[in-house]
Amino acid sequence: MSILKKNELKQASEASLKNKLEELKKELMRLNAQVSTGTPPENPGKIKLIKKTIAKILTKLNEKEKIESKEVDSKV
Repeated sequence: MSILKKNELKQASEASLKNKLEELKKELMRLNAQVSTGTPPENPGKIKLIKKTIAKILTKLNEKEKIESKEVDSKV
């Protein structure tokens, strides 16, 4: 699972961002389950990276939503 870079994040469509978001949430859930059962995660830093990437994706989706709502408001 690769973490999105800035350039990839800018160029990605809304649908691909939503798909990536779902994948990352599943991966985070799996890693959190490992931690909760006491199994040491294979890469402890990956949890932090996944959380940051999820936040970046949600921010980008919210920005796109605000831009679309402004366009709709200006047409009315």
